[in-house]
Amino acid sequence: MRKKPLVALLTNNDDDVFCFRLELLQAIRAAGYELLISCPDGPKFSMPEMRELEYLYDDPDIDRRGTNVIRDGKLLLHYRRLFRKHRPAVVLTYTAKPNVYGSMAAHSLKIPVINNVTGFGSVLNKSGVMRAFIMMLFKSAYHRSACIMFQNSSNMKLARDLGMVKGECRLIPGSGVNTERFPLQPYPQGGDGRGGETVVFNYIGRVLRDKGVDDYIEAARRIKAEYPQTEFNMLGFIEPTESHYEAELEVLGKEGVVLYRGSQKDVKPWILRSHAIIHPSVYGEGMSNVLLENASSGRPLITTDNPGCMETVEDGVTGFLYHGGDADALTERIKAFLALPNEARRQMGERGREKVKAEFSRDVVVRAYLDKIGQLTAETTEN
Repeated sequence: MRKKPLVALLTNNDDDVFCFRLELLQAIRAAGYELLISCPDGPKFSMPEMRELEYLYDDPDIDRRGTNVIRDGKLLLHYRRLFRKHRPAVVLTYTAKPNVYGSMAAHSLKIPVINNVTGFGSVLNKSGVMRAFIMMLFKSAYHRSACIMFQNSSNMKLARDLGMVKGECRLIPGSGVNTERFPLQPYPQGGDGRGGETVVFNYIGRVLRDKGVDDYIEAARRIKAEYPQTEFNMLGFIEPTESHYEAELEVLGKEGVVLYRGSQKDVKPWILRSHAIIHPSVYGEGMSNVLLENASSGRPLITTDNPGCMETVEDGVTGFLYHGGDADALTERIKAFLALPNEARRQMGERGREKVKAEFSRDVVVRAYLDKIGQLTAETTEN
């Protein structure tokens, strides 16, 4: 017979576990709960911090971007069997399919659920029957949840307007950022893009059209033609559904336009040598962790006015904003950045770190979760 309540965490990628939930997982264990992690296996589970953490592990088969009803049905049944076996006191869900099917399975067994809306992903860019169907799935999943954590006010408003939210919901600062794990990095020397030290820009994230990859490539082409002392890197895995980028990035690398660096276990060395992060997303973000981590490291941000991106930047002070999907506007923001003296860029990055320390601490997120978990487990014990 288990003496301690079990908390189950469901997500779709090991990056999500290690990069964004580690401090929460550690806090859950420190608070005396047992822990179950359900997530497809990946290299981040071999990191020292994960090996030191005590937890039960489940390796589900999740087709993250697929629309195969049979595979999704099997995932729903998998979660239901998992919960019947381990009887968690609370289920925490992240990312689309765990949010939907994990919630449905838990609700069917009367297990309380805390959802985290990390954004609506590509759904917001769909139209017609498919969008309506997916939104219906979200609504059926969220209606009976004990609490829904939203990462930005736009997503919270949308969910309320569409009638998805019936119970409690809270606004949290994304996944937050651990400013000790991403400390202020020395700022590199840099010229004006035509002379002096090379100015380095990074794109860090999944290689995905909705993440603005095409705009990044187009802006890089234009800038490199006029400012040869620049470097445009791309870090992240290529989505299997968008494998055409493999050949395109190979050509771009040979041309010296965009250098594809693959998926990296640790992005900090790449942040260290960069002058700014470019995040051209028009994706349905919750709150961009990439932007928070780069800002915490003292790097200026160039990003879109998309919800989940714009909240991280004070335009002209900690970075530059532009309208998402506009490669012309992105190119102009990069030129504006290159026109700044390097010392002004450094100061911009330092102001960005102060902003995330004040507004996006991961401690705030961890406390919100522990409070709600404590409330729900107490209610379960009473019942």
